[in-house]
Amino acid sequence: MDSIINTYRKDTARTTAAHLLNIKAIKLQPDAPFTWASGWKSPIYCDNRMALSHPEVRNYLKHNMSEAARMLYPDAEVIAGVATGAIAIGALVADELGLPFVYVRPEAKSHGRKNQIEGYLPQGKRVLVIEDLVSTGKSSLLAVDALRKEDSQILGMLAIFTYEFDVATTNMTTAQCPLHTLSSYSYLVEEAVARNYVANSELQTLSEWRKAPHSWGE
Repeated sequence: MDSIINTYRKDTARTTAAHLLNIKAIKLQPDAPFTWASGWKSPIYCDNRMALSHPEVRNYLKHNMSEAARMLYPDAEVIAGVATGAIAIGALVADELGLPFVYVRPEAKSHGRKNQIEGYLPQGKRVLVIEDLVSTGKSSLLAVDALRKEDSQILGMLAIFTYEFDVATTNMTTAQCPLHTLSSYSYLVEEAVARNYVANSELQTLSEWRKAPHSWGE
């Protein structure tokens, strides 16, 4: 593996990006930036949960995520979705593969059984983590840590989309958690230009943001 973060297939990456743009799951606004919860300014906003409302796109993601799981992680015994964005797609993939499913909260509940992992997860199982979106990887790896504390063997992570931040590569490498995605920021920008979602003149803005998202727009 050349990198700890890899795109599954080029054709799938382009088609996934096109689907997300078409249903407006991904919006590009270089001239009117969004503000993320972290406070970062961004020319892009990604909400892959929009795909759940579009059967054709939902089925495309389910099929290709499942295919990727079979090819890359054939030894997976359990599928774990990261709450909340990947609960639905994780359950769809688990159903397609005929595997048990659990989901992982950012932290344990303060009431009831105080679970952080919801569902039945025997110790020692080989687990594939499903995520909808990876930015820095920090929140995704909280789920990985929780699963490892329960003695799960983490095979890797499979996500719909990544912004390709350098910090994500660093975090995934440190955690020794390989990540494969259906699509990524590079493919998204290519498709956006090809489909006239953004002008060539806006490419520099989009490139500068990805290189330094924490300070862009200041």
